[in-house]
Amino acid sequence: MIRRRRATRPVRVGGLVIGGGAPVAVQSMTNTRTDDVAATVRQTRSLARAGCELVRIAVPDAAAAAALPEIRARLKLPLCADVHFDHRLALAAIRAGFDKVRINPGNIGAGARTGRARSARVCEVIRAAADAGTAIRVGVNAGSIDRRFARRPTVAAMVASMAECLAPFEALGFRALVLSAKASGVPETVAAYRELSRRWRWPLHLGLTEAGLPFEGAIRSTAALGALLAEGIGDTVRVSLTGDPVREVEAAWELLAALGLRRRGPLVYACPTCGRTGIDVARLAREVKRALAGCREPLKIAVMGCVVNGPGEARAADYGIAGGRGRGAVFARGRVLRTVPADRLVRELLRAIAAGQART
Repeated sequence: MIRRRRATRPVRVGGLVIGGGAPVAVQSMTNTRTDDVAATVRQTRSLARAGCELVRIAVPDAAAAAALPEIRARLKLPLCADVHFDHRLALAAIRAGFDKVRINPGNIGAGARTGRARSARVCEVIRAAADAGTAIRVGVNAGSIDRRFARRPTVAAMVASMAECLAPFEALGFRALVLSAKASGVPETVAAYRELSRRWRWPLHLGLTEAGLPFEGAIRSTAALGALLAEGIGDTVRVSLTGDPVREVEAAWELLAALGLRRRGPLVYACPTCGRTGIDVARLAREVKRALAGCREPLKIAVMGCVVNGPGEARAADYGIAGGRGRGAVFARGRVLRTVPADRLVRELLRAIAAGQART
């Protein structure tokens, strides 16, 4: 059972609202060199086409910061600058018109000789963000905990570090906050977010850091994020995967669809196949997904390998196909529409979908 979403404060990030009952937002991050403006803009647009609603861009140095105004001018969707160590980079992102900055107050202002000087730099970022209407994500990762808490158990250290980080925001009355506390381990991540959810009402950005390659990373992320979302915890997600970030967006939407939280286009599912299978289920499922890539209707499409797993077991699907020996059935909501040769199954399925959509 999916629990009701917990109540959080709404935070506006450009044209996007995070928290406050808004739909769970999908995020990703570019992996291009930020000072390569053309590549960064191109990848950001690819992410947007895939359904990404907020794109985070790393700002590691002055060259990256100098590229931010042009990147902002060429893109419309909400952008977040990812900043560590140098508070001046966060200030540059705010001046460039970025909608959000991600900082870890435990390491921002590095190089300051005293804790007071570091706190002053954090406060400078907070005031600039407040004046510009820029949101801030306070990110406390297990790998970058303030050294004062490093000897505590991981989850306790992350929560204590978060409380310390939030002190200047609370003192200055800053309200456009999103929190995150990620680890590479699933149990630690789940426990940390449960504690954040219990203690604070700020919206939470869910993620599993260093999740891994697409196959392993998607499984680990689903284990952590799926558990939290099912408990009603989480307002925005990133499924972190090594490689093409478009895969992150696709995985996030699949996760949200599987939990019944959001849908973006058809949900194509297929039987696992067995000795009864009469068609190439994997190939046909891929063909159906490709053919429906531009469809935004929240349809359920089944690709089944035999009559056992055909219209009967897949009656909850809006449309589907089930194969036999050289032939197969096209069905809608459990009712067989027509039987056709196997090589026409996908074509006839698409015809049935188009006819059904035309009627609605």
